[in-house]
Amino acid sequence: MSAIDNLPPLREVINTHELAARKSLGQNFLLDLNLTAKLARQAGDMADCDVLEIGPGPGGLTRGLLAEGARHVLAIEKDRRCLPALAEVAEHYPGRLTVIEGDALEIDPLSHLTPPIRVAANLPYNVGTELLVRWLTPPEWPPFWQSLTLMFQREVAERIVATPGSKAYGRLAVLAQWRSDARIVMQLPPGAFTPPPKVSSSVVHLTALPEPRYPADPAVLSRVVAMAFNQRRKMLRSALKGAAPDIEDRLQAAGLKPTDRAEQIPLEGFCALAREIAKG
Repeated sequence: MSAIDNLPPLREVINTHELAARKSLGQNFLLDLNLTAKLARQAGDMADCDVLEIGPGPGGLTRGLLAEGARHVLAIEKDRRCLPALAEVAEHYPGRLTVIEGDALEIDPLSHLTPPIRVAANLPYNVGTELLVRWLTPPEWPPFWQSLTLMFQREVAERIVATPGSKAYGRLAVLAQWRSDARIVMQLPPGAFTPPPKVSSSVVHLTALPEPRYPADPAVLSRVVAMAFNQRRKMLRSALKGAAPDIEDRLQAAGLKPTDRAEQIPLEGFCALAREIAKG
């Protein structure tokens, strides 16, 4: 269908421009414009916002974002084959879509964006987690973005919203929940994509908090959490022995049991431990 605008259906766009998805680029195209419009709506009111989109492909979500009223969309696309299709979308929405060819891991988009800024993307699977970690760990907080509305493999999405005590709980949950509200807002089966991936997908919406939930030095917290979960089967006193020579004392001062394991520690506990270790 193409009822959201008067542009051709996405299958026709893909056939016209010979845009068969490439596994090497982590591409799985979402072709149902009903779904891309629904995904766009999860980003909230975009009328007064610039939107950053990574990996637009043939432009399904791009069209959804523009049709739902985004003030301006900046789309970063690595696959040169997709540029003619995106140029057609830009022509249909004069002055509201800018496309940059390149690798999202290497491009600083901020010079092309005007706050307030939201991020919305069906992220290529091979760079999704790395981009999320970058957006959650900027040098300064609040970040450049108000919200992130991102599609991931369901397993990754569940790691972002996981709670202590669950198998999915880990570094990604701590980083995400320390500085944002994170929730899963959509579920999509493999059949929604072309080609169908082997796993289901989920859309996560993260809203930036004005400040972190609990005080902690970001670098120390990130290091402690990484050490703890890199050896998640070990007790904290063993997994964190490289963090401080008197780690058992630091753990107890933070109100934690040295015999606990990482997956048992809530966000507040990790932050308390990071503060103790930061004392030197």
